Amino acid sequence: MKKLLAEARSHGATVVYSIAGKFTAADIAKDVAPKSGEPVVKSHADKFIHTDLEKILKDKGIQTVIVNGTAANGAVLYTGSGAALRGMKVIIPVDGLSSKDLYAEQLTVWQLAHGPGFGKQITITRSDMIKF
Repeated sequence: MKKLLAEARSHGATVVYSIAGKFTAADIAKDVAPKSGEPVVKSHADKFIHTDLEKILKDKGIQTVIVNGTAANGAVLYTGSGAALRGMKVIIPVDGLSSKDLYAEQLTVWQLAHGPGFGKQITITRSDMIKF
């Protein structure tokens, strides 16, 4: 994700971070940590709920999002499907999600690709195939 993040920033893409629970932005791995001015939202699995995420994206006219993270069957699944249900195109790099077990990662990718009402809004890919 370090390479994808650098590529996104070099092209002026908006980068938004999310955290949950007791975590703060300081808990994000230093190689991919937020830079000054990059927004951080805090919520449970769906990062649109009780945050300004939708406003941040709409205010910038963003229609396509790349969703990745360390809670595949949490934030990636629910934020990805939430973005698709809000009419956005969603890109999910399979090498950019993780979970405590492989099954959760597989389930997340399958559900995002086949989800009723939102699966067609989602592209499953690898980070090295994403172009800005």
